[in-house]
Amino acid sequence: MDLIAVGRILRSQGRRGEVRLEPLTDEPKRLAELAECYLVPPAAGELRRIEAVWFQGAAPVLKLEGVESIDGAEALAGRLVSIPREATRPLPPDHFYAFDLVGCAVRSPEGTALGVVRDVVGGAEHDLWVVRTGEREWLLPAVHGIVERVDLGDRVVVVRPPDGLVELE
Repeated sequence: MDLIAVGRILRSQGRRGEVRLEPLTDEPKRLAELAECYLVPPAAGELRRIEAVWFQGAAPVLKLEGVESIDGAEALAGRLVSIPREATRPLPPDHFYAFDLVGCAVRSPEGTALGVVRDVVGGAEHDLWVVRTGEREWLLPAVHGIVERVDLGDRVVVVRPPDGLVELE
C-alpha cells in the first residue's frame, strides 16, 4: 500500500496520550475527517484508529487509540501520520500533489535534461521546486509562465526557466 504523510508527530499534548502534529498538508482541517491513519515507521505503516482530533490554535492534536499516557505519546514523536494514496482528494486541473512531482525529470521544451524534482517547498506566492542537476540543486518557481507541461504518466515536467536560472551557482 502506498502511504502519504499528512502530519508528523511533534510531541505529547496533554496527559491522556494526545499528540501534537506538524501538518504536512495544505488542508490541516481535513485531519478532523479521518477515522484512522497509519503511523510510519514501519514502512508498511501501523494502523491506528483516531479517537478525536481538535486544534489548539492552528496546531492539530490527535488522540490515537491505544495511547493513554504522556510516555506513550512521547514514544510516537517523529513518526509520520499517513493515509493511503487512494484516500487523497482529487485536485483541480493544473494542481499536483508534491509527492507526485518528486522524482519527475525536468526538461526544456527542446528536450534538454535540466535535472530531477527532488522536493517541493511551499512559498507565500507559489511553490518552489528543488531541482537536482548532478551534485547541484536549484530552485524553480512553479508558475504558469515557467512550467509549460506536467506529465505525471511519463514522470516528466517541461519548463522554460528564465535565462541564467539553471546556470546560477
